[in-house]
Amino acid sequence: MEETIRTLGILKARHFSASLDAVRLQSGRVTERIRIDHPEAAAILAFPDRDHILMVRQWRYAIGCETLEIPAGKVDPGETAEVCADRELMEETGRRATRLIEVFSYYPAIGYANEVIRIFVASGLYAASDREDSDEISAAEIVKLSDVHDMIMSGRIRDGKTVIGLSLFRARMERGEIPDNFFS
Repeated sequence: MEETIRTLGILKARHFSASLDAVRLQSGRVTERIRIDHPEAAAILAFPDRDHILMVRQWRYAIGCETLEIPAGKVDPGETAEVCADRELMEETGRRATRLIEVFSYYPAIGYANEVIRIFVASGLYAASDREDSDEISAAEIVKLSDVHDMIMSGRIRDGKTVIGLSLFRARMERGEIPDNFFS
């Protein structure tokens, strides 16, 4: 257990805050820890059919390049993760889903942040809007599921939530945990 001695500094932004704290370790030694308080997020593995996945191209400022990843976003205050998943799918791709199930949740940066990402699987996609979120998303793309593993291994897909979500979905399919009728 670590004991917070005092907060050395705080950064507050619209969607998160970050604190730099002085802490006492179990050994008695004093060190510093960064803690980011971040809202929950939802990510969506959206399948137009059994053999394809809907992904988005998005510029990521922190790494200075565009990525290919699954749609995702922050849960708004008073919103459930499932409602967020539906909203983000529509905002980022212009589509909605008739079936949406949660398959996994995880902490993407457990060493310094409390964010949890809930990963959903969606099927029965239909067009809900002609508009995509052009501020964040440069394009929505349908990718062959059989190509995704090679895209991950070659480094074309490097986003953590996408890699984790696709890997766990594949494992759950192999174990029979996703109903056969999910895609029909």
